[in-house]
Amino acid sequence: MARFKNYKSSLWTSLFIVIFAMLLQWSYHFIFNPEVSTEMDWGFLIFFYCGLFLFTFFLLYIRIERFIHSIVSNVYQDFSPTAFTSKSDALKSDVETMTRSLHKIASDKKLEIQLLKDQENYRREFIGNISHELKTPLFTIQAYVLTLLDGALADKNVSEKYIKRTAKGVERLIYIVNDMDLMNKFESGIQTINKKPFNLIELIQNIFDLLEMKATKSNIKLVLDKAYDQPIYVYADADRIQQVISNLIINSIKYGTDKGTTELSIQEINAKKILLRVTDNGEGIEKSHLPRLFERFYRVDKTRNRAQGGSGLGLAIVKHIIEAHNEKIFVESELGVGSEFSFTLTKADAPPQKITN
Repeated sequence: MARFKNYKSSLWTSLFIVIFAMLLQWSYHFIFNPEVSTEMDWGFLIFFYCGLFLFTFFLLYIRIERFIHSIVSNVYQDFSPTAFTSKSDALKSDVETMTRSLHKIASDKKLEIQLLKDQENYRREFIGNISHELKTPLFTIQAYVLTLLDGALADKNVSEKYIKRTAKGVERLIYIVNDMDLMNKFESGIQTINKKPFNLIELIQNIFDLLEMKATKSNIKLVLDKAYDQPIYVYADADRIQQVISNLIINSIKYGTDKGTTELSIQEINAKKILLRVTDNGEGIEKSHLPRLFERFYRVDKTRNRAQGGSGLGLAIVKHIIEAHNEKIFVESELGVGSEFSFTLTKADAPPQKITN
């Protein structure tokens, strides 16, 4: 398109120059030398004006092309200093190709600027969230310690109660710091996944045994969708997958309904993959929250979630562990109906050693 415009501009300019030259020629003959006007060599004039038209056309086209090229190449080199190694390279480059490259560079720069803005917003939100998460247990610990120092130590019953609450606050701080440390290790690539074959059914049963008291206290029933008589072997890090399943079950217990159910099911996708589902009939999550559910410190209901405890990093850690396995995690939820978290795992080819608690 740019080249066509150059042709068009050169064509019209050359035509105007030829017409102007013809007018000058005819004015000279008919006004200043009318007696020799009939003796003009029309063949020579036609040849002369055609030659003049072609000469001016190509001259203008080349000059316009080089002028535009020199301006655009300077701008292009400002954006991409390594684009041309010499002036000859720049002159050989096509203007249309350069224009497309400039559009691409401009688009990339806009994308980069938007990414930087998103990162800045994320950093600001992350700092605000972590300061809030740490502030709550710190202020709690501070309040109890100051109360003890002000004389509560003399009362054995009060001091014992406050020391226990202080210990809980310290535990929550440690929990948050450990979760953050684990996430940073995954994000920086320090934390590695130790994949080995293991029996997934046996692992799930171990998790049920560990969380049975917590579920009973919340009046939640932990079940498998059916009886699995045969072992299902998967190739993954057993400790990390145990952490994933435990986090998902604990979430379902926290936000489940009274006399509710948390069900685990295993579906075979193909010869190499299975899908593990954790389904509950709890309060559910609004669809608007689902895209951000795996973000660090993101909470659907900030007041209630903080009252339930936890670091706010559980689902973010779950996502990092699954992605470190090169697997996929999914979530579906409907408010007032319940939620389902599911993730894929790779089947193991050979039976592994037995898992121990």
